[in-house]
Amino acid sequence: MKLYAYVRVSTRQQSLKRQIENIMSANGGAYAGATFFSDRFTGSTLDRPEWNRLYKRLQPGDTVVFDSVSRLSRDAEEGAALYEELYQKGINLVFLNEPHCDTECYRQAAAASIPATGNEIADIYIEATNRVLMLLARKQIIIAFEQAEMERLDIQTRVRDGMRAAKLEAAQHGIEKTYGLAPGTKLTTRKSVAAKAIIVKHSKDFNGTLDDPEVIKLCGISRNTYYKYKRQLKAEQQSAMPHHDLEQEDRNQCQHLYPCGQCADYM
Repeated sequence: MKLYAYVRVSTRQQSLKRQIENIMSANGGAYAGATFFSDRFTGSTLDRPEWNRLYKRLQPGDTVVFDSVSRLSRDAEEGAALYEELYQKGINLVFLNEPHCDTECYRQAAAASIPATGNEIADIYIEATNRVLMLLARKQIIIAFEQAEMERLDIQTRVRDGMRAAKLEAAQHGIEKTYGLAPGTKLTTRKSVAAKAIIVKHSKDFNGTLDDPEVIKLCGISRNTYYKYKRQLKAEQQSAMPHHDLEQEDRNQCQHLYPCGQCADYM
């Protein structure tokens, strides 16, 4: 019997660290010795290379630990079907955030089945009762997967709404594109102003909490454009900071060393 752990994130930019730490520290470190498998693909499809590798290894009595039921799948029907398939093969599934969905709970429901009595009429009621118990257990599993699927859709909606609101807010402070500028004058567009406003508000390098890939997605611009705007913003910040006249300081230092003021650098 072997112990495995499976972690997954939806994009290559997201971190697996939180899920790994949760599993390593759970239940007094009982799962710290697990062999980890990880994927960086969306949970709306079961075509995940590392999961497929783990799936082929699984033997009856093995245990797989997940941070959440959504890491197995975010599709309710496929997730429930996969869950039941693994259960029937004797694989133990553990979900840290939804312990009521552990296969052990499912097995307890099956163990609680009422044995037949030999009385035909009574056995009909007993069989029906046992079927209800199993259906209730399966329903709990499907509900958990449906909640995970709803969470995925809710996140997508909130991201879209956030992007739309941020762009609208930034556009309200935008500057129309102008032409016929003097040489060396920077061309300012509504798009650049909107993107910079989003960067300043959401990038953790300024006033926000998001990483670069997340802000790039929020701005809807290319990586090169994003980093160009970011450099410009940092340059603007530096230019706005008070600074000393370094040339004057150098001249004063020179005069301190050469009281006559005859320094070749300033002649």
